[in-house]
Amino acid sequence: MADNTWEHIRIERPSDRVARITLARPEAANAQNYQMLSELNEAFDEAARDDEVRVIILAADGKHFSAGHDLRADTDMSDIDPLGTWCCFDAEGAEGYMAKEAEMYVGLCWRWRNIPKPTIAQVHGKVIAGGLMLMWPMDLVVCSDDATFSDPVVAFGVNGHEYFTHPFEAGARLAKEMLFTGRSITADEALRCGMVNTVVARDDLESTTLAMAERIAQRPMIGLTLAKQSVNNTLDQMGMYTSIQSAFALHHVGHNHNARVHGMIVDPAGAQVIRDEA
Repeated sequence: MADNTWEHIRIERPSDRVARITLARPEAANAQNYQMLSELNEAFDEAARDDEVRVIILAADGKHFSAGHDLRADTDMSDIDPLGTWCCFDAEGAEGYMAKEAEMYVGLCWRWRNIPKPTIAQVHGKVIAGGLMLMWPMDLVVCSDDATFSDPVVAFGVNGHEYFTHPFEAGARLAKEMLFTGRSITADEALRCGMVNTVVARDDLESTTLAMAERIAQRPMIGLTLAKQSVNNTLDQMGMYTSIQSAFALHHVGHNHNARVHGMIVDPAGAQVIRDEA
C-alpha cells in the first residue's frame, strides 16, 4: 500500500483496518505545493478505496505539522490531473488564478472532508494558514500540547486562507480574533473551543491517535459512514459550503485589490508583519 513515485507523501498500515498518510516534506515544514496536494489526494483515494481500511490518519514528519502554502512554489498545473470541473488554469488575469485555487485548495479540501470513512488529524508543532486546510477537513483532531494554530494572512490583504471554515471550527468570536490579530491559538484554547478533540504530550501523540483509530475501526463501516454523513449534513444545512464559496469569492477580491495596488496578489508588507509577530 504505497506509491514509490510520491516525493512528499508516505502511506502505511500501522494497524489492522487503519491507514496512516504522512506529510513527508519536513525540510520545508511540510509547506504545501501543488505536487504535495496532488500526492495527498492520491493517497486519500487509495485509502478510501481500500476495503480493508476503515479509518485514515493524517500525520506529519518533522518539527511542524504544516507551515501552510509554499509561497515560493511554482503554480504550474501542467503536470496535475484536475479532479473537478474547473478549467482555463492558464487563462490571463483573475480567471486562471481563481481556477487554480478553486481546484487545488477549496476543491481538494471539500473532497477530503467528504471521504466516507472517518479521518483523524495527528497534529504537532505549528499549523499555519494553509496547514489548517489540511487539518480542518479531517473528522477528528488529536494534537500534542505544543501545537499552535494560526491564520495570519489578513496581513497579506486577504480575508483568510481559502478553505474558510473558521467560524465552524473556532466559533465566530475566536475566528475573528484569529484573523484580526493573526495570533496563534494554543492547544488548550483549541480544545476549549472544540477545534480539537484531545490534547496529549508530544511523546504520546502517535500512540493516542492510533488507539483512537483502532477503537473506531471496530465499528462496522456502514455505521461509520452513515454517522459521518449525518453530522456533515447538519453542517451543510447550517450553510458550511455556501460560506466557503462566499469567502473564497471575497478572497479573490483581496487578490484583485492587491494586484491593482501592489502589483502582486498579496500585500508585500504582510510578510514582515507576520515575521515580527512570530
